[in-house]
Amino acid sequence: MADDWKRRIDRLHENLVRRDDPAAWVTEADAVEASYRYPDLLVRGPVFGLAAQNTGDGGHGGHGGKRRPGAPRAERGSTAGPWRDGGENGGWRLLRPVSGGTPQEARDSLNSFLWFRAKDDTDDPRLRRTLLDAVAVLENEPVNEVEVLGCRYRVVRADEFARRGEDGMEPPRPTDPEPGNDYSWEGGRGREWPEVGLTIDPDRDEGLMAGAMKLGLRSFTYNGALYPDQVRRDSELAVEHYPDIALLPVGFSLAELADGQWTPRGALLPSPHDARRALFDGMNEFWPMMYRFDPARRAAHARAAAEFKAAGRADEARVGDVLYRVCRIERAVRCGPDGPEPPRPSDLDSWGPMKLHPTMDDDGTLHYDEG
Repeated sequence: MADDWKRRIDRLHENLVRRDDPAAWVTEADAVEASYRYPDLLVRGPVFGLAAQNTGDGGHGGHGGKRRPGAPRAERGSTAGPWRDGGENGGWRLLRPVSGGTPQEARDSLNSFLWFRAKDDTDDPRLRRTLLDAVAVLENEPVNEVEVLGCRYRVVRADEFARRGEDGMEPPRPTDPEPGNDYSWEGGRGREWPEVGLTIDPDRDEGLMAGAMKLGLRSFTYNGALYPDQVRRDSELAVEHYPDIALLPVGFSLAELADGQWTPRGALLPSPHDARRALFDGMNEFWPMMYRFDPARRAAHARAAAEFKAAGRADEARVGDVLYRVCRIERAVRCGPDGPEPPRPSDLDSWGPMKLHPTMDDDGTLHYDEG
Protein backbone atom coordinates (compact mmCIF):
# COMPACT_ATOMS: atom_id res chain seq x y z
CA MET A 1 0.00 0.00 0.00
CA ALA A 2 2.79 2.43 0.89
CA ASP A 3 4.63 1.58 -2.36
CA ASP A 4 1.43 2.19 -4.33
CA TRP A 5 1.05 5.67 -2.85
CA LYS A 6 4.73 6.45 -3.37
CA ARG A 7 4.23 5.66 -7.04
CA ARG A 8 1.17 7.93 -7.11
CA ILE A 9 3.09 10.83 -5.56
CA ASP A 10 6.01 10.28 -7.96
CA ARG A 11 3.58 10.29 -10.88
CA LEU A 12 1.98 13.54 -9.67
CA HIS A 13 5.42 15.14 -9.43
CA GLU A 14 6.32 13.98 -12.94
CA ASN A 15 3.05 15.38 -14.31
CA LEU A 16 3.62 18.72 -12.61
CA VAL A 17 7.17 18.98 -13.98
CA ARG A 18 6.03 17.98 -17.46
CA ARG A 19 3.13 20.45 -17.65
CA ASP A 20 3.90 23.89 -18.99
CA ASP A 21 1.29 25.54 -16.73
CA PRO A 22 2.44 28.59 -14.76
CA ALA A 23 -0.91 28.80 -12.94
CA ALA A 24 -0.49 25.23 -11.66
CA TRP A 25 2.99 26.04 -10.39
CA VAL A 26 1.73 29.15 -8.57
CA THR A 27 -1.12 27.19 -7.00
CA GLU A 28 1.31 24.47 -5.92
CA ALA A 29 3.68 27.05 -4.43
CA ASP A 30 0.73 28.56 -2.53
CA ALA A 31 -0.11 25.13 -1.11
CA VAL A 32 3.48 24.49 -0.04
CA GLU A 33 3.70 27.86 1.72
CA ALA A 34 0.37 27.21 3.47
CA SER A 35 1.61 23.87 4.76
CA TYR A 36 4.40 25.70 6.59
CA ARG A 37 2.38 28.68 7.80
CA TYR A 38 -0.66 26.60 8.83
CA PRO A 39 0.65 23.13 9.66
CA ASP A 40 -2.18 21.95 11.94
CA LEU A 41 -5.16 20.26 10.30
CA LEU A 42 -8.31 20.58 12.43
CA VAL A 43 -11.44 18.46 11.96
CA ARG A 44 -14.63 20.51 11.71
CA GLY A 45 -16.93 17.50 11.34
CA PRO A 46 -19.01 15.90 8.59
CA VAL A 47 -21.02 17.53 5.80
CA PHE A 48 -23.44 15.86 3.41
CA GLY A 49 -24.51 16.16 -0.22
CA LEU A 50 -26.09 14.18 -3.04
CA ALA A 51 -24.55 12.10 -5.84
CA ALA A 52 -25.84 9.84 -8.60
CA GLN A 53 -24.60 6.84 -10.56
CA ASN A 54 -26.15 5.52 -13.77
CA THR A 55 -26.96 1.82 -13.58
CA GLY A 56 -27.17 1.67 -17.37
CA ASP A 57 -30.31 -0.43 -17.82
CA GLY A 58 -33.35 1.27 -16.35
CA GLY A 59 -32.74 0.08 -12.82
CA HIS A 60 -32.06 -3.60 -13.44
CA GLY A 61 -28.34 -3.89 -12.83
CA GLY A 62 -25.77 -3.30 -15.57
CA HIS A 63 -22.39 -1.59 -15.35
CA GLY A 64 -21.83 -0.34 -11.83
CA GLY A 65 -25.48 -1.12 -11.12
CA LYS A 66 -25.34 -3.71 -8.38
CA ARG A 67 -27.76 -2.49 -5.79
CA ARG A 68 -26.40 -1.86 -2.33
CA PRO A 69 -28.09 -4.34 0.05
CA GLY A 70 -31.22 -2.76 1.47
CA ALA A 71 -31.30 0.18 -0.96
CA PRO A 72 -34.96 0.78 -1.90
CA ARG A 73 -35.94 0.58 -5.55
CA ALA A 74 -38.77 2.52 -7.11
CA GLU A 75 -39.60 1.18 -10.57
CA ARG A 76 -42.41 -0.24 -12.65
CA GLY A 77 -41.59 -2.79 -15.31
CA SER A 78 -38.57 -1.85 -17.40
CA THR A 79 -39.52 1.81 -17.73
CA ALA A 80 -36.39 3.96 -17.87
CA GLY A 81 -36.24 7.72 -17.58
CA PRO A 82 -34.74 10.08 -20.16
CA TRP A 83 -32.18 11.31 -17.62
CA ARG A 84 -28.72 10.05 -16.81
CA ASP A 85 -27.76 11.95 -13.70
CA GLY A 86 -24.61 9.95 -12.95
CA GLY A 87 -21.12 10.37 -14.33
CA GLU A 88 -19.43 8.62 -17.23
CA ASN A 89 -18.34 4.97 -17.03
CA GLY A 90 -20.23 4.24 -13.84
CA GLY A 91 -18.87 7.25 -11.94
CA TRP A 92 -20.73 9.04 -9.17
CA ARG A 93 -21.58 12.64 -10.13
CA LEU A 94 -22.44 15.30 -7.56
CA LEU A 95 -25.94 16.72 -7.97
CA ARG A 96 -25.97 18.94 -4.88
CA PRO A 97 -23.11 20.59 -2.96
CA VAL A 98 -21.62 18.63 -0.08
CA SER A 99 -22.38 21.34 2.45
CA GLY A 100 -25.38 20.17 4.50
CA GLY A 101 -24.98 19.81 8.25
CA THR A 102 -27.00 16.58 8.63
CA PRO A 103 -27.79 13.47 6.57
CA GLN A 104 -31.50 14.30 6.65
CA GLU A 105 -30.83 17.67 5.04
CA ALA A 106 -29.35 15.81 2.06
CA ARG A 107 -32.21 13.25 2.07
CA ASP A 108 -34.69 16.14 1.93
CA SER A 109 -32.69 17.56 -0.99
CA LEU A 110 -33.09 14.24 -2.82
CA ASN A 111 -36.80 14.20 -1.96
CA SER A 112 -37.22 17.63 -3.60
CA PHE A 113 -34.96 16.75 -6.55
CA LEU A 114 -37.11 13.74 -7.49
CA TRP A 115 -40.43 15.51 -6.75
CA PHE A 116 -39.60 18.44 -9.04
CA ARG A 117 -38.37 16.03 -11.69
CA ALA A 118 -41.78 14.34 -11.52
CA LYS A 119 -43.52 17.70 -11.69
CA ASP A 120 -41.51 19.50 -14.37
CA ASP A 121 -39.42 17.04 -16.39
CA THR A 122 -41.87 14.46 -17.74
CA ASP A 123 -45.38 14.15 -19.20
CA ASP A 124 -45.29 10.35 -18.98
CA PRO A 125 -47.57 9.12 -16.13
CA ARG A 126 -45.50 5.95 -15.72
CA LEU A 127 -42.27 7.87 -15.22
CA ARG A 128 -43.99 10.32 -12.90
CA ARG A 129 -45.41 7.51 -10.76
CA THR A 130 -42.02 5.80 -10.51
CA LEU A 131 -40.42 9.02 -9.33
CA LEU A 132 -43.23 9.64 -6.84
CA ASP A 133 -42.80 6.12 -5.44
CA ALA A 134 -39.20 7.04 -4.63
CA VAL A 135 -40.38 10.30 -3.06
CA ALA A 136 -42.78 8.30 -0.88
CA VAL A 137 -39.89 6.19 0.41
CA LEU A 138 -37.93 9.33 1.29
CA GLU A 139 -40.96 10.84 3.05
CA ASN A 140 -41.20 7.88 5.41
CA GLU A 141 -37.76 6.28 5.83
CA PRO A 142 -34.29 7.71 6.62
CA VAL A 143 -32.67 5.93 3.67
CA ASN A 144 -29.32 7.02 2.25
CA GLU A 145 -29.82 5.55 -1.21
CA VAL A 146 -32.65 4.95 -3.65
CA GLU A 147 -32.53 3.40 -7.11
CA VAL A 148 -35.01 4.71 -9.66
CA LEU A 149 -35.27 4.77 -13.46
CA GLY A 150 -31.78 3.53 -14.19
CA CYS A 151 -30.00 5.63 -11.57
CA ARG A 152 -28.77 5.22 -8.01
CA TYR A 153 -29.02 8.33 -5.84
CA ARG A 154 -26.93 8.41 -2.69
CA VAL A 155 -26.41 10.75 0.23
CA VAL A 156 -22.66 11.37 0.33
CA ARG A 157 -20.59 12.11 3.42
CA ALA A 158 -17.43 14.23 3.60
CA ASP A 159 -15.20 15.47 6.41
CA GLU A 160 -14.37 19.16 6.71
CA PHE A 161 -10.87 20.29 7.68
CA ALA A 162 -9.45 23.71 8.46
CA ARG A 163 -5.77 24.64 8.81
CA ARG A 164 -4.31 26.55 11.75
CA GLY A 165 -0.94 28.19 12.39
CA GLU A 166 0.60 30.60 14.86
CA ASP A 167 -1.62 33.46 13.72
CA GLY A 168 -4.80 31.36 13.84
CA MET A 169 -7.05 29.89 11.17
CA GLU A 170 -5.94 29.91 7.53
CA PRO A 171 -7.61 32.66 5.45
CA PRO A 172 -8.21 32.37 1.67
CA ARG A 173 -5.13 31.93 -0.48
CA PRO A 174 -4.30 34.32 -3.34
CA THR A 175 -4.96 31.51 -5.84
CA ASP A 176 -8.38 30.56 -4.44
CA PRO A 177 -11.21 31.20 -6.93
CA GLU A 178 -13.18 34.43 -6.61
CA PRO A 179 -16.59 35.17 -8.21
CA GLY A 180 -15.27 36.80 -11.40
CA ASN A 181 -15.80 40.55 -11.38
CA ASP A 182 -18.93 40.39 -9.25
CA TYR A 183 -17.97 41.73 -5.83
CA SER A 184 -21.44 42.99 -4.95
CA TRP A 185 -22.40 43.23 -1.28
CA GLU A 186 -26.15 42.95 -1.53
CA GLY A 187 -28.69 41.16 -3.69
CA GLY A 188 -27.94 38.84 -6.54
CA ARG A 189 -26.37 35.41 -6.33
CA GLY A 190 -22.91 34.41 -5.21
CA ARG A 191 -20.57 31.98 -6.89
CA GLU A 192 -22.05 28.65 -7.91
CA TRP A 193 -20.80 25.59 -6.06
CA PRO A 194 -17.89 24.34 -8.17
CA GLU A 195 -18.34 20.66 -7.29
CA VAL A 196 -21.88 20.37 -8.67
CA GLY A 197 -21.60 18.29 -11.84
CA LEU A 198 -18.16 16.88 -10.98
CA THR A 199 -17.49 13.16 -10.78
CA ILE A 200 -16.11 11.98 -7.44
CA ASP A 201 -12.72 10.59 -8.47
CA PRO A 202 -9.99 9.62 -5.99
CA ASP A 203 -7.53 9.23 -8.88
CA ARG A 204 -7.97 12.76 -10.25
CA ASP A 205 -4.62 14.59 -10.61
CA GLU A 206 -4.98 17.65 -8.37
CA GLY A 207 -1.34 18.43 -7.75
CA LEU A 208 1.48 17.21 -5.57
CA MET A 209 0.31 18.73 -2.27
CA ALA A 210 -3.24 17.52 -2.79
CA GLY A 211 -1.89 14.04 -3.49
CA ALA A 212 0.15 14.14 -0.30
CA MET A 213 -2.93 15.23 1.66
CA LYS A 214 -4.96 12.35 0.27
CA LEU A 215 -2.19 9.97 1.30
CA GLY A 216 -2.19 11.40 4.83
CA LEU A 217 -5.98 11.18 5.17
CA ARG A 218 -6.24 7.53 4.16
CA SER A 219 -5.63 6.38 7.73
CA PHE A 220 -7.41 9.27 9.44
CA THR A 221 -9.86 8.30 12.20
CA TYR A 222 -11.65 10.16 14.97
CA ASN A 223 -9.83 9.43 18.19
CA GLY A 224 -9.58 10.71 21.73
CA ALA A 225 -12.03 10.97 24.61
CA LEU A 226 -13.80 13.87 22.90
CA TYR A 227 -15.56 11.42 20.57
CA PRO A 228 -18.06 8.74 21.69
CA ASP A 229 -17.13 5.10 21.25
CA GLN A 230 -19.52 4.61 18.32
CA VAL A 231 -18.09 7.61 16.46
CA ARG A 232 -14.55 6.25 16.83
CA ARG A 233 -15.64 2.75 15.79
CA ASP A 234 -17.48 4.03 12.73
CA SER A 235 -14.43 6.02 11.62
CA GLU A 236 -12.25 2.92 11.92
CA LEU A 237 -14.71 0.94 9.81
CA ALA A 238 -14.71 3.74 7.24
CA VAL A 239 -10.94 3.43 6.79
CA GLU A 240 -11.42 -0.28 6.14
CA HIS A 241 -14.38 -0.10 3.76
CA TYR A 242 -13.72 3.28 2.08
CA PRO A 243 -9.91 3.48 1.87
CA ASP A 244 -9.54 5.97 -1.02
CA ILE A 245 -9.80 9.75 -0.69
CA ALA A 246 -11.35 12.23 -3.12
CA LEU A 247 -10.92 15.95 -2.44
CA LEU A 248 -13.70 18.42 -3.20
CA PRO A 249 -13.16 22.03 -4.30
CA VAL A 250 -12.23 24.27 -1.39
CA GLY A 251 -14.99 26.08 0.51
CA PHE A 252 -15.04 29.05 2.86
CA SER A 253 -16.61 29.91 6.18
CA LEU A 254 -16.23 32.23 9.17
CA ALA A 255 -14.45 31.79 12.47
CA GLU A 256 -14.52 33.92 15.60
CA LEU A 257 -11.58 34.47 17.95
CA ALA A 258 -12.64 35.44 21.47
CA ASP A 259 -10.87 34.81 24.80
CA GLY A 260 -8.07 33.02 22.93
CA GLN A 261 -10.38 30.43 21.34
CA TRP A 262 -11.37 30.02 17.70
CA THR A 263 -15.01 29.04 17.14
CA PRO A 264 -16.72 28.23 13.80
CA ARG A 265 -19.34 30.80 12.87
CA GLY A 266 -21.73 30.32 9.94
CA ALA A 267 -22.25 27.93 7.06
CA LEU A 268 -19.89 26.66 4.38
CA LEU A 269 -19.90 28.87 1.26
CA PRO A 270 -18.41 28.45 -2.24
CA SER A 271 -16.15 31.53 -2.50
CA PRO A 272 -14.21 33.92 -0.26
CA HIS A 273 -16.49 36.79 -1.23
CA ASP A 274 -19.62 34.82 -0.35
CA ALA A 275 -18.10 34.42 3.12
CA ARG A 276 -17.21 38.14 3.24
CA ARG A 277 -20.78 39.00 2.37
CA ALA A 278 -22.02 36.66 5.12
CA LEU A 279 -19.71 38.40 7.61
CA PHE A 280 -20.91 41.86 6.54
CA ASP A 281 -24.58 40.84 6.75
CA GLY A 282 -24.00 39.15 10.09
CA MET A 283 -22.37 42.17 11.71
CA ASN A 284 -24.69 44.70 10.11
CA GLU A 285 -28.06 42.96 10.33
CA PHE A 286 -28.51 39.37 11.49
CA TRP A 287 -26.40 39.05 14.64
CA PRO A 288 -27.73 42.22 16.32
CA MET A 289 -31.28 40.90 15.78
CA MET A 290 -30.56 37.26 16.69
CA TYR A 291 -28.55 38.02 19.82
CA ARG A 292 -30.47 41.15 20.84
CA PHE A 293 -27.50 43.48 20.96
CA ASP A 294 -27.84 46.59 23.09
CA PRO A 295 -27.52 49.94 21.22
CA ALA A 296 -23.79 50.30 21.92
CA ARG A 297 -22.92 46.81 20.74
CA ARG A 298 -25.14 47.20 17.69
CA ALA A 299 -23.39 50.46 16.76
CA ALA A 300 -19.93 48.90 17.21
CA HIS A 301 -20.81 46.06 14.85
CA ALA A 302 -22.31 48.46 12.30
CA ARG A 303 -19.08 50.53 12.29
CA ALA A 304 -16.96 47.41 11.89
CA ALA A 305 -19.21 46.19 9.04
CA ALA A 306 -18.87 49.51 7.20
CA GLU A 307 -15.07 49.48 7.55
CA PHE A 308 -14.92 45.86 6.41
CA LYS A 309 -17.02 46.59 3.33
CA ALA A 310 -14.99 49.69 2.46
CA ALA A 311 -11.79 47.59 2.51
CA GLY A 312 -13.15 45.60 -0.45
CA ARG A 313 -11.47 42.22 -0.21
CA ALA A 314 -10.45 42.08 3.45
CA ASP A 315 -10.67 38.74 5.25
CA GLU A 316 -10.85 40.02 8.84
CA ALA A 317 -12.98 42.34 10.95
CA ARG A 318 -12.58 43.26 14.59
CA VAL A 319 -15.25 44.39 17.06
CA GLY A 320 -13.71 45.21 20.43
CA ASP A 321 -11.84 42.12 21.63
CA VAL A 322 -13.47 39.80 19.09
CA LEU A 323 -11.83 39.00 15.74
CA TYR A 324 -13.82 37.57 12.82
CA ARG A 325 -11.97 35.89 9.96
CA VAL A 326 -12.90 34.36 6.63
CA CYS A 327 -11.41 30.85 6.70
CA ARG A 328 -10.48 28.29 4.09
CA ILE A 329 -12.19 24.88 4.45
CA GLU A 330 -11.08 21.64 2.78
CA ARG A 331 -13.31 18.61 2.34
CA ALA A 332 -12.51 14.94 1.77
CA VAL A 333 -14.86 12.15 0.64
CA ARG A 334 -13.97 8.55 1.42
CA CYS A 335 -14.49 6.11 -1.45
CA GLY A 336 -14.62 2.34 -1.71
CA PRO A 337 -15.39 -0.32 -4.33
CA ASP A 338 -19.09 0.63 -4.26
CA GLY A 339 -18.54 4.39 -4.51
CA PRO A 340 -18.49 7.31 -2.07
CA GLU A 341 -19.14 6.82 1.64
CA PRO A 342 -22.74 7.37 2.80
CA PRO A 343 -23.61 8.70 6.28
CA ARG A 344 -22.38 6.68 9.25
CA PRO A 345 -24.72 5.28 11.92
CA SER A 346 -23.23 7.73 14.43
CA ASP A 347 -23.90 10.81 12.27
CA LEU A 348 -26.63 12.79 14.01
CA ASP A 349 -29.86 14.18 12.60
CA SER A 350 -31.91 17.05 14.00
CA TRP A 351 -35.16 15.86 12.39
CA GLY A 352 -36.54 12.88 10.51
CA PRO A 353 -38.23 12.16 7.19
CA MET A 354 -41.37 14.12 6.38
CA LYS A 355 -43.69 15.14 3.57
CA LEU A 356 -42.19 18.23 1.92
CA HIS A 357 -44.44 18.82 -1.11
CA PRO A 358 -48.10 18.55 -2.10
CA THR A 359 -49.55 15.22 -3.19
CA MET A 360 -49.20 14.72 -6.95
CA ASP A 361 -51.31 12.48 -9.18
CA ASP A 362 -49.84 10.46 -12.03
CA ASP A 363 -51.11 13.13 -14.46
CA GLY A 364 -49.28 15.89 -12.55
CA THR A 365 -52.29 17.34 -10.71
CA LEU A 366 -51.32 18.78 -7.30
CA HIS A 367 -53.48 18.51 -4.17
CA TYR A 368 -52.57 21.17 -1.66
CA ASP A 369 -55.13 20.14 0.94
CA GLU A 370 -53.83 16.58 1.41
CA GLY A 371 -51.11 15.18 3.62
